[in-house]
Amino acid sequence: MPARRPKVFAIVPAAGSGLRLGGATRKQFLLLRSKPIIVHTLQRFEHCSDVDEVAVAVPVSAIVDMESIVSRYRLHKVSKVIVGGDQRQDSVALVLKTLRARPSDIIMVHDGVRPFIEPKKIAQSIAACKEHGAAVLAVQPKDTIRRSRGGRFFDETLDRSALWMVQTPQTFRADILQKAFRQAAKDRFYSTDEAALVERIGVRPRIVEGSYDNIKITTKEDLDLAELIHERLLGRPE
Repeated sequence: MPARRPKVFAIVPAAGSGLRLGGATRKQFLLLRSKPIIVHTLQRFEHCSDVDEVAVAVPVSAIVDMESIVSRYRLHKVSKVIVGGDQRQDSVALVLKTLRARPSDIIMVHDGVRPFIEPKKIAQSIAACKEHGAAVLAVQPKDTIRRSRGGRFFDETLDRSALWMVQTPQTFRADILQKAFRQAAKDRFYSTDEAALVERIGVRPRIVEGSYDNIKITTKEDLDLAELIHERLLGRPE
């Protein structure tokens, strides 16, 4: 009997307020070329054959709207829409508790407002995770990076070749991610990404080179850039 391949879950935390970008509309629900940003993001996973199941965390006030979006855009892989927490880590933890994942399964975490993740990068992340237990997409900075401890003058120039800007998805074997979250909860430790939690239990994620198109839409300038990226990508196959 052939061995069961690991099932791949994608967790998409989208419970942040994000109101500074869209006024009364949360940024994940702002329109990007006639569709909410979160739809563009979820469709990337919907159309990726490597992903089996998707779970989304949204604010309680957005549950009905999110369920309507899942139905309207036929996002069949979205099996769970749950109420998220106060912080990103809380949202991911809440989703983790609902997944029926075996220890060898794979769990990806991807920002709801990164709508341009490429299927090939998803596949590369999964492959690296299977080999190393954890993988993180990242790109190197193009600009010179300098440190300033006081904010008035520069103290030093950092070695750009040793620096990486972390993206998502961040991809983990299920047992590793679950253990990392249990330890973080025990220690009451919070981080801005899952990789830091995994590193705390002694697992070093493999770096997978990302894409500069895989932006996180946070500001008005990001939304303007997203419009340009979307227009350019329309003429390029997935």
